[in-house]
Amino acid sequence: MKTADVMTRKVISVGAEASVLEAIRLMLQNKISGLPVVDGEGLLVGIVTEGDFLRRAETGTQRKRPRWLEFLTGPGRLAGEYVRTHGRKVSEIMTSDPVTIVEDTPLDEVVRLMEQHRIKRLPVVRDRAVVGIISRANLLHALASVVRELPASAPSDTEIRERILAELVKEPWAPRHFIDPVVRNGTVELWGTIFDDRERQAAKVVAENIAGVKAVKDHLVWVEPMSGMWFEGRDAASSPMAGAL
Repeated sequence: MKTADVMTRKVISVGAEASVLEAIRLMLQNKISGLPVVDGEGLLVGIVTEGDFLRRAETGTQRKRPRWLEFLTGPGRLAGEYVRTHGRKVSEIMTSDPVTIVEDTPLDEVVRLMEQHRIKRLPVVRDRAVVGIISRANLLHALASVVRELPASAPSDTEIRERILAELVKEPWAPRHFIDPVVRNGTVELWGTIFDDRERQAAKVVAENIAGVKAVKDHLVWVEPMSGMWFEGRDAASSPMAGAL
């Protein structure tokens, strides 16, 4: 999927010369946490978010430092912070030159940029004009749209087992030759040996994501390589046990 498939096209923006109060009102009225900032020609020049209002002189939340730390911080940075905490115009508190994407940007690149820059939204531009915006909520909507109900005719037990094995083969973490899934009437029983207990949950997730699976039972035995201790699966026939090899 690409950005154009999931982005919000009706974008609410604010002018660079608008007042801080106007930006706050727009965000509250429209229940949004960020606004693209545009110039007189409608071209993107910045973005303003809730985070830009966390430290404000009006609420007494501006950053306060000991005098010696202010000396180390330097007058330039202190002056910049003063503008952001006391500025009256959007242009004075916004983030200039925000990270942007285009309509053809793949969703995996969108997620990478959000994680890399620790941001929650990305303006979508075409020749610097804002044509959309994509947020974490849009990504959730995209995920919901691709989740499918189980097919009317569920796969056979044999097909389910083959699909589980095929998925395990693709995963670098999976001890593929040590896990043996047994499927009966859509219930998967995982038998075998693992060498890291985190592989247990991962193997269960593999099975749960296969269409037609009704339940997953864990009989995997975890062998701790360093000590030789072993631990039975949570759904073992007997109560959980530990032993030594």
